[in-house]
Amino acid sequence: MHYVTPSREVLAETLLAAGPDAPTLCEGWRSRDLAAHLYLREHKPALGLGMVVKKFAPVTERATRETAERAASPAGYEALVNRFLAGPPALSPMRINSIDKSANLIEYFVHTEDVRRATSRWAPRTLDEDYARALWEELIKRAAILYRGVDLGIVLVQPGGPRHVAKRAPVSVAIIGEPGELLMHAHGRRAQALVRVEGQPDAVALLESADVGL
Repeated sequence: MHYVTPSREVLAETLLAAGPDAPTLCEGWRSRDLAAHLYLREHKPALGLGMVVKKFAPVTERATRETAERAASPAGYEALVNRFLAGPPALSPMRINSIDKSANLIEYFVHTEDVRRATSRWAPRTLDEDYARALWEELIKRAAILYRGVDLGIVLVQPGGPRHVAKRAPVSVAIIGEPGELLMHAHGRRAQALVRVEGQPDAVALLESADVGL
C-alpha cells in the first residue's frame, strides 16, 4: 500500500487540530512555521536548496517566515494547511509514487509526531503492521546518513524482529524500539523517542551527546 497520502492526511489533521500557534519539536518553529515549510518544499522546490546548502538557507528561512506570518490567523492557517493537503502541483516530480514515498513517507511521520509530542501529554500511536514495515524500510536506507555524526557503530533493533547495522565501528551500541520510535531517535528527537540503548556506558553517553539527524 502507498502510505504517503494517508500520512499527509493525518499530518494535516494534526496541524489543524493544533492551531497556528502550537509548539513543535522543531526548534524555533510553531505549527504555522511547520505548515509553511511543508507547503513550500513541494510548491517552491527551488527553496529546497536552503535546506541542504548553507549559503541559500537565509532565502529559505525568509520565505518560510513570511509564509508563516501570513498564516497567523485561524483562517489563514487553515487555508495554508489545506493547500498542503491538496498535494504538490500537477507537474511536480512528487506526483511520481516512488519519489513521493522516498521524499515524504518519513517526513510526514516525523512531523506529525513533532506536533503530537511537543505537549506534556502524548502517547505513541499504534501503527498498522504494513505501515510500520514501510517506515522501517525507508529508515534503513538512510540510517547511515542520519547517524553519520556518531563515532560509534550503530545497530537498529526491533523488539523480537529484524535488526540493521547502520554503521560499523570497533565499539557499537544497539538502539532498540519500534520503527516509528527508531525514526524519531534517528532524526534527533531523542528525548521524545521511546527507545532503549544498550552498550558500554561510555558508548551510550557518547551517543547521547552526538549530533544525530540531518
